[in-house]
Amino acid sequence: MPERILMTGNEAMAEGAIRAGCRYYYGYPITPQNEVPEYMSRRMPEIGGTFIQSESELAAINMVLGSAATGKRAMTSSSSPGVSLKMEGISYIAGQQLPAVIANVQRGGPGLGDIGASQADYFQATKGGGHGDYRLIVLAPASVQEMADLATLAFDLADRYRNPVMILADAQIGQMMEPLVWKDYTPPADLPAKDWALTGAKGRAKNIIRSFFLYPGLLEKHNIALQEKYRLIREREVRFEETNVEDADLVIIAYGSPARVAKGLVKRGLDNAKIGLMRPITLYPFPDKRIRELALAGKDFLVVELSAGQMVEDVRLAVEGASKVGFYGRLGGAMVTIDEMAQKAKDMLKSRRASK
Repeated sequence: MPERILMTGNEAMAEGAIRAGCRYYYGYPITPQNEVPEYMSRRMPEIGGTFIQSESELAAINMVLGSAATGKRAMTSSSSPGVSLKMEGISYIAGQQLPAVIANVQRGGPGLGDIGASQADYFQATKGGGHGDYRLIVLAPASVQEMADLATLAFDLADRYRNPVMILADAQIGQMMEPLVWKDYTPPADLPAKDWALTGAKGRAKNIIRSFFLYPGLLEKHNIALQEKYRLIREREVRFEETNVEDADLVIIAYGSPARVAKGLVKRGLDNAKIGLMRPITLYPFPDKRIRELALAGKDFLVVELSAGQMVEDVRLAVEGASKVGFYGRLGGAMVTIDEMAQKAKDMLKSRRASK
């Protein structure tokens, strides 16, 4: 039987990255992700990797850019305001089509806020938080096991599409301890060769990696190619989990730690009402087609987030008015409770029955 190990989410993500072949980590301290650089500072020397505590978040993301440009698996992590400081570099990485992994263990905001769990960085992560028309692949773990598993997946997706990937967790997922089982990792055989990498041009034509295009039409051509890549990602990489959805009158949509609370409510039941849960695992690409299918099948939705309402906008776009979309959120690092969620669900179900 596989051995079960007790770890925090942050440590599991760091070890998952190492097992996926990450050998370059650059970071700067900020709570609640400090266990990641702490773990990497210990483990990287043990495996012949490189750990640098940079002088700033700006330095860290540009170090990632440099390592990624040579074809190496590189990573950085931070928490909300620290990720904001990395946005210029992330845009450069996306524009240069470099594979890299960025982890954001979100904290309450805006500004310095607090160190409680938050999901208020959804827009920043999924809409291209820096300048220019770019997209990150965004993965949303809801357990310590997924912190490890999605870290591994992040590097594979980054290499497959030559695109930065963000792991968007929250403070509760990063700080909590749970048992996990390590899975054997082998890189997919069909990952593309990194013949674009800067490895020295002796004996071959030189490679050029850039995001700077001055001649008329070149930047538009580059952007059109990026948009085609994003279309393929939306077509191929949507991931989500469903619980009791088919028979549900009301489907709760939540990710991260609120999804754990929602799963508890679905398991407990609600006054003989039929409720289910859809948990997006990829926030980009978003499971909009599946949500649209459920709306056309007569389901109503309750979106639960640790924000003033961000993912709910994507749900409403997916539904296109075909059913009702309710929202419940907590702000500033406050956590939703199962009873609060149950009351909101009851209110929606009561309204649904009254309208029939």
